[in-house]
Amino acid sequence: MFRPISKVGRTCLKRANTRYSQVKLFSTSLDIDNPLSTSVDIYNPTPEHAEIREMVRKFTMAEVEPQAARFDREERFNHELFKKCGDLGLLGLTVPEQYGGTGMDCTAVCAVHEELSASDPAFCLAYLAHSLLFVNNLARNGNEEQKQRFLPDACSGALIGGMGMSEPDYGTDVLGMQTSAKKDGDDYILKGQKYWITNGCVDDHTLGDAFLVYARTGPKSISLFIVEKGMEGFSLGQRIKNKCGMRASNTAELVFDNVRIPKANLVGDEGGALICMMRNLEVERIALGAMSLGIARRSLEEMNRYSKDRVAFKQPLKNHGQIQRFIGNSYAQYMAGRSYTYDVAQRLDLDESGNRLETDGVKLFTTAMGQQVADDAIQVMGGAGYVDSVVERLFRDSRLLRIGGGTDESHHKNIVREIADIDTF
Repeated sequence: MFRPISKVGRTCLKRANTRYSQVKLFSTSLDIDNPLSTSVDIYNPTPEHAEIREMVRKFTMAEVEPQAARFDREERFNHELFKKCGDLGLLGLTVPEQYGGTGMDCTAVCAVHEELSASDPAFCLAYLAHSLLFVNNLARNGNEEQKQRFLPDACSGALIGGMGMSEPDYGTDVLGMQTSAKKDGDDYILKGQKYWITNGCVDDHTLGDAFLVYARTGPKSISLFIVEKGMEGFSLGQRIKNKCGMRASNTAELVFDNVRIPKANLVGDEGGALICMMRNLEVERIALGAMSLGIARRSLEEMNRYSKDRVAFKQPLKNHGQIQRFIGNSYAQYMAGRSYTYDVAQRLDLDESGNRLETDGVKLFTTAMGQQVADDAIQVMGGAGYVDSVVERLFRDSRLLRIGGGTDESHHKNIVREIADIDTF
């Protein structure tokens, strides 16, 4: 199941570990990467997994942490930081080496998303939309010509990509989408809108470079197309601002006004996009769960540190039973979510579908858990947590994760449907 890291990935790891060799990790970090038994480590099952986790954690401390609060306040996407992820081989984490990728598996995906989100979930969301919704999707479903044409630049960071599925009136009800692509000779004419698109724009006025867009090609037919910036009729409808959280991740409306899409930009067969959608949703959901782990871990670290330093009624906060309840519950919930996430990640093959039950279960549990732990951290820290703090930002960012990639309600529905024929567990 575990893929060995590619030569490209090994080179990037060596370069990164040299660059960040002097970086110290969070001074309050919990010792969570040492398993109770040395025989099994589901979080870092191979030396390559441990190396990439350490590299990303150091990169996060050196590069991501210092900019997180400022880009959140300014509601800006950090393009230069995104390019540095390309230099480290992270943008093509799951892509085969021949296309410029690092060639790793779902466990590595979880490690990277957990580590980045411990500092900046919004930047991590932009990273996810590019590396999974566009890059991994195309690597799994595109043909050889498409992969050769788009993946090298996408893996390096020269191209910023995203995916268009949701519409103004269709989110969870994705199969009700109205964006259409009608055949015109060998080409297709794309018409409609996509909404809530992460990486839809890089600033207030500029589109992202390329998108995988789902569109209706018949009454019961959904197809997938590569839509490129510069195509006539393709425009930025609006950048969506003033969000509750994830403000350093740009969200946009995309408009398709009779855009001519060449047949060469059809991904897979006409009408065959549902399997592409379902397979990519599975890895997206487990990655969103891993993002929640990063939020929970950092929130736990912050409240743990504060409870030792802050004195109330002549005792450190950690000595008060009410505070112990928040910290104790948060640790147990985080570790439960982490174990569930990495257990499922080890068994998920990125080239296969059919893992909806457990990926829905991971996201349903971890996203609610991450929000709760961030909320508990604010409660423990009081005013210090509520005003201009890391945990305040993490709390705001955590809320999206119970909506994006599938709402809680959709996971409830999917899980009940999947276990309907199971009598014992």
